[in-house]
This record gives sequence, structure tokens and C-alpha cells, in this order.
Amino acid sequence: MSLKLYYHPLSSFCWKTLIALYENDTPFTPVMVDLGNAEERAALLKLWPIGKFPVLRDEARDRVIPETSIIIEYLDDHYPGATRFIPADADRARQTRLRDRFYDLYVHLPMQKVVGDRLRPPGNWDPFGVDEAKARIASCYGMIDKEMADRHWAMGEAFTLADCAAAPALFYANRVVPVGDINKNVTAYLERLKARPSFARVLKEAEPYFAMFPG
Repeated sequence: MSLKLYYHPLSSFCWKTLIALYENDTPFTPVMVDLGNAEERAALLKLWPIGKFPVLRDEARDRVIPETSIIIEYLDDHYPGATRFIPADADRARQTRLRDRFYDLYVHLPMQKVVGDRLRPPGNWDPFGVDEAKARIASCYGMIDKEMADRHWAMGEAFTLADCAAAPALFYANRVVPVGDINKNVTAYLERLKARPSFARVLKEAEPYFAMFPG
């Protein structure tokens, strides 16, 4: 197959890319990377010296594509399918990218701050930073709840890049800052995401690794 995805099945950002691949049944070869394995880590660093996954390698086009949003846009351009992740209309495309950035920067990254702190050795925790991250997530829930009151997906009726970003962000954020009864629209949206076949498949494949999740 032309496409190879370097990833880990528990990684939240890898989930975002996997959702896009599964949405359109895009053929690819999964290459699981254990960052604790020196050889596998070296292979990833050779592709992308930043050393973070996911990374997409397109053998046919001789391209290496890092970063989830860029990978999904690349798939939209060069391996399109029934689901188009970026709307053709320029204004809607901009709004889609804004929501993608919102979920990545203001839900996903604060969630990772909380989870990452749990992995620190005793005496090196950052309770102030964790409290800030949790407050950010809670604030975002309120914003999302209002926005999702009258729509099915992040951009309305069409599943887009924004939903690929929202799915892993909300799934894991709910583990560290429960959505709660006050944000019923967020809860309903998360349930729709989990029922989406592409995301349901991602979750099923990740199940054997959930025990590795801290807390």
C-alpha cells in the first residue's frame, strides 16, 4: 500500500488521523511505534525529527506528512472519499479549521497536561498547572454545549475535520474532567461521536491498551 501510518493505538492524536482514514476506508499500512523501543523510536525520528506521532508516509508521492490536521487535509486532497473533511466553501472551510484548532488547543492539550502530570515522578507534580488545565476544559464544555444545542456535528449536518478533532479530545477529557449533567449537549455529542463507525472502530482497537491510561 502507498500509505503508511506511524502511530500508537492509545494515542489521542493518532485517533484523530485514524478516524479520517476509517471514514473513507482509505487503504494504509499501520506501523505501530513503541517510543520505549530504541529502534522504533529511531525510525520515527528519521521520518520526523520532532519525534511525535502520528506521521503519514506516502510512498507513491514520496512525501512525509506530520501533524494530524495537515495529514487529514492531505488525505482530503490526494485520497478523497465520500466524507470530505474540509468544505469547499472558503468561509465554511475557515470555520471548520477554527473548530479543529479549538478542540486541539483548548480541550486536547489541557487534557494532555492533566494526564502528563499523572506520569511525573512524586515531587514533580504541577497542581497549579493541572488546576488551570481543568478549568480550561470546563470552560470549553460550556462553549461547546451552547454551540451543539442546534446541530448534529461540529459544523452542522456534515462530519468534518472538526469532528475528527473533537472525538479523541472529548473522549479523554471526559476521563479527567467529567462532562457532567449540566452539559447535556456535550454528552449527547460525545455519544454520537462514539457511535460513529469510524470512531467506534478506533475505540475497539484501543481497548487492549486502556489499562495503560493513567488514572
